[in-house]
Amino acid sequence: MNTYLNALGVTCTLGSGKAAIAEALFAGDHSGIRQEHGWILDRALPLGAVRTPLPPTPAGLADNRNNRLLLAAALEIETEIRAAIARYGSERIGVIIGTSTAGIEEATQGIAAYQRDGVWPADYDYAHQELGAPATFLAEWLDLAGPCYGISTACTSGARALLSAQRLLHMGICDAVLCGGADTLCRLAINGFYSLEAVDEVRCDPFSRDRRGINIGEAAALFLMTREHGPVQLVGGGASSDAYHMSSPDPQGLGAQQAMRAALKHAGLSPAQIDYINLHGTATEHNDSMESLAVSGLFEHGVPCSSSKSQAGHTLGAAGALEAAFCWLSLMDDRTERRLPPHVWDGQADPALPPLEFTTVGSHLPAGGPRYLMSNSFAFGGNNACLILGDTTLGDGA
Repeated sequence: MNTYLNALGVTCTLGSGKAAIAEALFAGDHSGIRQEHGWILDRALPLGAVRTPLPPTPAGLADNRNNRLLLAAALEIETEIRAAIARYGSERIGVIIGTSTAGIEEATQGIAAYQRDGVWPADYDYAHQELGAPATFLAEWLDLAGPCYGISTACTSGARALLSAQRLLHMGICDAVLCGGADTLCRLAINGFYSLEAVDEVRCDPFSRDRRGINIGEAAALFLMTREHGPVQLVGGGASSDAYHMSSPDPQGLGAQQAMRAALKHAGLSPAQIDYINLHGTATEHNDSMESLAVSGLFEHGVPCSSSKSQAGHTLGAAGALEAAFCWLSLMDDRTERRLPPHVWDGQADPALPPLEFTTVGSHLPAGGPRYLMSNSFAFGGNNACLILGDTTLGDGA
């Protein structure tokens, strides 16, 4: 049974909406990663903030930045969503959203106010920080009655939301699912990664010999997934959990490779049929090392690949959905030669890592089809996920 990603709404530091983001992405624009004050005491850090105006929260719904990011993405495809509701009925449409922050920034501000003043602020609501809150927000706004829940598996959350949505469709529980990820900049996450010495103080350089850590970003990416034939197919997906360490991945990349192999098996594909990989590529020492080993070991004859982290930042719980969106944008590119995201870095390869075939500005997909794009997401605790998207010239692979 095939599943299709029939509509995409997205916002991130590259811009708001598919068209703006595609142009910035394919041009290698990294101007959205800017030094920001106020998140770490007495220090500025480069962050990938969304700087376009966000829509106001509808009356009666939980108001926080995470929900407004998600609403911005949803409004881009509201016409398609409303049409699906009319076609299938509200009880047949599910909502699955991956997140790691939800509204924790507003929640911590409320706690700080309570510690300072001894009373809770009038707008404080514990539900802001609940990990299922973004999905509930969308379901309430759209008056949906189907399955509704959140997934929080750190940096694989958005990817796993798509895998879960596909299962709901395969099981016949839903006829359409709104799925994706949303995460906002927050002091808890930024200070947490800073305390781990995992953030770079300049724009990050994935897979460089001089890489020093991540740049944190924020984003929302929302797909409408159905069984109805559409422009882009979710061909397959795989997941694994190597549980090697609380924060570090298996240094040999065995868990990452297991997830990629599972995705290929699910899609009925060989490694040679993959045309591009969006790498997790965080620019941390251990992730880039293990991912290089995993990819070079599985794709022995090479494959074009890139990390988007130096352009969009690491959007944590939204990253898996956002980077699947970047693959979607490549497959939907209206140019004769469909462009690929470039690998933006300093060009200084790490001699300790197996070499990878990085894309550049102007890299594009092969002519004709079918075309298959893979998106990797790897998280704390050895939680790994891999998605494969393909164009509509495909057969019955998924």
